[in-house]
Amino acid sequence: RARRSRGDYIMSPNGDVPSALETSMDFSAGDDPSLANGHRVFYEREVPFELRTADGTEEPQEVGALEAIKVRILAVGPEGAYSGLRVELTSENNLFFLYEHELDANKFAALQEQQRLMVEFTEYPAVIVRNLNLCIKEPHAYLAVFVMTADGKGRLDFVQNMEYKFVELLSLNFAAAAENVVRDQIAFRYNAIKGKLHAMQGRLADINALVKIKNPSLLLQMKRI
Repeated sequence: RARRSRGDYIMSPNGDVPSALETSMDFSAGDDPSLANGHRVFYEREVPFELRTADGTEEPQEVGALEAIKVRILAVGPEGAYSGLRVELTSENNLFFLYEHELDANKFAALQEQQRLMVEFTEYPAVIVRNLNLCIKEPHAYLAVFVMTADGKGRLDFVQNMEYKFVELLSLNFAAAAENVVRDQIAFRYNAIKGKLHAMQGRLADINALVKIKNPSLLLQMKRI
């Protein structure tokens, strides 16, 4: 997989820190396998999840492990007129953890009827975002419970704590991603981290060169730290 190379940093004639050092690196979205079919990311945040496991038809664990899960919501089509939607769940603690919830307007009709949702497909992404943000802002009142089964299925339940009872607000079915998809995602994440490391090393070298010209004694003190 091709990796975007780091641009060379050139010191300006007056010796000022180049503007490139003041901005964060922007890695090419084209390397992201999730965007291969025209999807675009419009939501990406870490959300506190309670992870539970269930075997077959048995009830899931009553209490699971709390973990920050990265949630990405990707859509096909213009805002307000989406033709497809995918929600991806990944974990920094487990590179092989990748679950997907994907549907279009036709599949949404069944979900809408099953859960008695009073929104249309175009409003569905906003409903998911609202529930995710509530879990971040009010974790004691709103819970995101993710139940995983041995057959590679998953279910995300948004639950509200009413103090006297728990009320399920929304439930999304997930499936573990295929092995080749997981492999591509791991390669992308590895290359992104590697690219950021190279960029930071390059910035440090440029700053050292600038300090060496402006204040050599300061550079010696920095190296002793």
